[in-house]
Amino acid sequence: MQDKNYNHIEISIVVPIYNERETLPRLYQEIKKSLMDDLGNYEIIFVDDYSDDNSLEFIKKLKEQDGKVEYLSFSRNFGHQTAISAGLNVVKGKFVVVMDGDLQDPPSLIPHFYRKMREGFEVVYGVRTKRKENIFKRICYKGFYYIVNKMSTFYIPRDSGDFCIMSRKVVNYINQLPEKERFVRGLRAWVGFKQVGIHYERGGRYQGESKYSFIKLLELAFNGIVSFSDIPLKAIIYLGFAVTLLGVCGILILLGLLLFTNVHIEARGWTSMLLIILLLSGIQISILGIVGFYITKIFIETKRRLPYVIRDSSIKDIRTKQFEYYTDY
Repeated sequence: MQDKNYNHIEISIVVPIYNERETLPRLYQEIKKSLMDDLGNYEIIFVDDYSDDNSLEFIKKLKEQDGKVEYLSFSRNFGHQTAISAGLNVVKGKFVVVMDGDLQDPPSLIPHFYRKMREGFEVVYGVRTKRKENIFKRICYKGFYYIVNKMSTFYIPRDSGDFCIMSRKVVNYINQLPEKERFVRGLRAWVGFKQVGIHYERGGRYQGESKYSFIKLLELAFNGIVSFSDIPLKAIIYLGFAVTLLGVCGILILLGLLLFTNVHIEARGWTSMLLIILLLSGIQISILGIVGFYITKIFIETKRRLPYVIRDSSIKDIRTKQFEYYTDY
């Protein structure tokens, strides 16, 4: 049954948390400060991704002091994108803000997002400018958005992270999408409707280091590409035809030389032959890896395992059947 207070919540804020104990006090203060701008009733939902630095204990204390704070806590680390999805499953608000818990997404932008939504948009997302990451990461980010937009059938805004505000309609559609491994900003773009970006300067982390290592960022990038494009598989087919054609042409040329000319071919070129074999072997292994990644995605989705399990929650009134299945109490 729908919560009787559902329609009274104007804005829900979903904040995934993983080991942000030092940042949480400042984060909470900044969010509260931004919501004092006459934005109506609201709720703040912290999703604890199995932190081990007392983040959950601090959030529970916030809940005791502020009834607008809610929390979910996972039974293990399920990942940032899953934490966002869990928050989206339980929000009550007419509008839903998603933001990171490291203060790189400034809460002061929430009123600007909200006012922009009132102009008739269904999604307002932040577009990052002047990133504070090192140059290698900045190049990787730009390369990812360039590649994914070249391969995808729809446009994913460049330099747009998860920081955004969405209408209840968009959130409901995202919640209905069945995939377990999620690339939320891609799903947000795939759903469509009227969307607009607001540029902002993304600051550095308030405390600590980024939880996204290079390997995790690479996995997120692959997931984003594979989830929304089959072009890598098509490229493999074209590559296979091209290499086959090259090989056939080489054989025909060799036979022509042997049958119709007096050219004497000596057994030379072992080094170049080995290099060609090594190159083709590398291409084959890469092809197997790409195909394997798609097969892995299929394998994970067909197992139909729960995307997350909740060990603790302040939300006792289970509002959706989906959420009910993901709790252990």
